[in-house]
Amino acid sequence: MLSSKELIELTDISRATLNNYIALGLLSRPLVLNPGTGAAGPRQLGFFPDETVERVRQIQHLKQEGFSMKEIAARIGAGSAVPTAAPTGGATIAALPSSSVRVTIEDIAYPAYMVNHNFELVWLNQHARTEFLAGAEELPAAGEERSIFRLFAASSTTGLDGLLRFQVALAKSRVSPAGFAAMCHGMNPEDFSRLQRVYADATGEPARPVVDAWIDFPGADGQPLRRHIYASFFREGIFVVLIPDSEDSDSIQGLLARRDEVIRSLLRHRLPVLTHLAVLVADLQSSVKICSELPPDEYFKLINEIWAAMEPIFRKYHATHGKHVGDGMVYYFFPQPDSDYLFNALCCAQEVRREMIRISKAWQIAKNWHNELYLNTGIHEGQEWLGTFQSSTSVEFVVLGDTINQAARVSDFARYGSIWATKSLVGKLSREIREKVQYGVSRRGADGRDTFVTSSFAMVSSLQEQSGEHNEKLRDIATLPITQIVEVAV
Repeated sequence: MLSSKELIELTDISRATLNNYIALGLLSRPLVLNPGTGAAGPRQLGFFPDETVERVRQIQHLKQEGFSMKEIAARIGAGSAVPTAAPTGGATIAALPSSSVRVTIEDIAYPAYMVNHNFELVWLNQHARTEFLAGAEELPAAGEERSIFRLFAASSTTGLDGLLRFQVALAKSRVSPAGFAAMCHGMNPEDFSRLQRVYADATGEPARPVVDAWIDFPGADGQPLRRHIYASFFREGIFVVLIPDSEDSDSIQGLLARRDEVIRSLLRHRLPVLTHLAVLVADLQSSVKICSELPPDEYFKLINEIWAAMEPIFRKYHATHGKHVGDGMVYYFFPQPDSDYLFNALCCAQEVRREMIRISKAWQIAKNWHNELYLNTGIHEGQEWLGTFQSSTSVEFVVLGDTINQAARVSDFARYGSIWATKSLVGKLSREIREKVQYGVSRRGADGRDTFVTSSFAMVSSLQEQSGEHNEKLRDIATLPITQIVEVAV
């Protein structure tokens, strides 16, 4: 019997390759043995029969002849692995797992990382940190400072040109020249100019689930080392992994094929980041009253219909669902390469309002009632920490800080399906975009008549005084200047 360590040394394969052979059924799963109380080293080891060495060499020979791992499995016969017999002596056998070994995100023995669609680093393994970001002890807190292009340019690692060109090619088909220049903002002039030239010369990679290529990457001795690079695209970002030319890629391809598993794992390991964002909170007005008037099945049907109708709208404007208690909704809008995330939030709110009018009329006809259904919307912006809360079955994006709480209070202030936004959000719109937004506040004159004053703001406390309504929940935002969004020219 051979231990896994001895088998790796005799055949000159990596542990990841060994796991891949086991997963494909070309090798039997090892017996996990306790060497006994007198043995030094690990208390449990994996053991293979001596004939396994010959099987590995047969696989290596077929690989040299150009056969893929799938072809080798078919030729040798997956599932016909050399049977493993228990050794004699004092060793005891531990329980074996019933499932085959599968590579997971945690098992990847090569550099791997994930960027969002602004090409800001949101996850990386230790191999990537060591090989790409030499000299960087910690990642910057702010999202824009985690631009993969900035980090590569600042890294003391040499020979990253091939990787950089591949990353730029991914960006070119998704980001305009102006957007790419913004991503490189803050670099020294020499690095900035070099990246702009790389962008101009690059051929954009078309949209597809997985892109792969070969690049040269510096090895431990400084000499170029051929790497197979894969990029897998998800709604949440782009996952990249580099595999040495000498290693099997089948296990990584198998991992990338399990897309739901990959993205769930990546989101669980996503690094918290300090990011700019807009927060939209929308609550169903008089939900308690509506719930009391409808049978439970119809109330749940209504809420599910609202969510189903709104989800495509939020997706259209690149919104990310956040955690919210009750039957309301919270969505986050993050900076995008070629669109204004603040304007996205306003446009989205307007479409949601229009869709809610349609749903309300449909239910009035179906139920023959006079209730109007309103989603009252509050929108605020800020810079906050974004992270994830995890359970055994789900991962939820969560923003920490006052931005979400204040957006929720503004939503509490809104009535009859109105959209209210903070002065800070409107003030950060460019002049060109702000001209597309009709906003303002109604003012009550001495004669008691209300006059809508365009392009103006008011503190929440003064608006409460004007209406004669007081809500203790709004005390926290009493001095917050807000405005009503009347129309957005999309």
